[in-house]
Amino acid sequence: MKKPVIAIHGGAGAISKEHITPEQEHDYRHALEEIVLAGSLCLKKGGSALDAVTLAVTMLEDNPLFNAGKGAVFTNKGTHELDASIMDGSTLACGAIAGVKHIKNPIQTARAVMEKSQHVFFIGEAAESFAKEHNLPLVEPNYFSTEARYQQLLTAQGLGKVALDHDVKTSAPLDERKKMGTVGAVAFDQYGNLASATSTGGMTNKVAGRVGDSPIIGAGCYANNKTCAVSSTGHGEMFIRSVVAYDVSALMEYAGLSLQAACDKVIYEKLPAIQGSGGIIAVDKQGNVYLPFNSEGMYRGYAYIDEPAYVNIYRD
Repeated sequence: MKKPVIAIHGGAGAISKEHITPEQEHDYRHALEEIVLAGSLCLKKGGSALDAVTLAVTMLEDNPLFNAGKGAVFTNKGTHELDASIMDGSTLACGAIAGVKHIKNPIQTARAVMEKSQHVFFIGEAAESFAKEHNLPLVEPNYFSTEARYQQLLTAQGLGKVALDHDVKTSAPLDERKKMGTVGAVAFDQYGNLASATSTGGMTNKVAGRVGDSPIIGAGCYANNKTCAVSSTGHGEMFIRSVVAYDVSALMEYAGLSLQAACDKVIYEKLPAIQGSGGIIAVDKQGNVYLPFNSEGMYRGYAYIDEPAYVNIYRD
């Protein structure tokens, strides 16, 4: 059995190196490294895989560089709608929320749904009432807003289209016209358990009420100690249609494929067949990590305990 490990992602898409300065690229890489090392330290101190992915995704939600929580994109009504899910590979317990507008850290509420309710999935006002009942932080909707995201909304509306994450040239390292904005984490702990967590602010100028794959167990998030833990980032509709996260696990369990072989089949064969673009992060029951994507880039990183972090944006 390998060391405990955590992997994270912050979205996938096309590369736009000409629009990034060294300082801006440093900001993204530094954020990824800081977050993945925090998750690794959690595991080193005896934290569970669930604890590590919750911590990492909370930190991603709090960082306005990424499209989840603070810095979430705008809907076509100029509002924010956030989604999240989490799954425990040791029990197959899971929790999810969608369409929330006041929950500061959706991933924490998703975990509370898993641990403190008899249900799996709450939406909208019911999810927010549940968060309030369990003393989870609530905020005013403008907490999530940033000027950059608002400008992206105006550009998308001017073009009359829905954009993956956002649709305007910015100084971010991924081409923001083709970037899929989701964050996620997967982990393998010292107890041999796996966990996955995924969170998103959705798509710029999306129709209010649209839900993608991020909160859907089996599409954007899945974990099973028999096989692997997976978190997805990409065009949500295609990931739902392909049941991406569960499909990787099923290929391992029923077809006997390795983690890499299963991921490759889904990301490089099955998704492209329906014009699906994006990537996943995955870790198997031996602690092997694999981070494939069929787009030109993906914000990503991983770290085994007591080892340096690996972070990248572009293809190796």
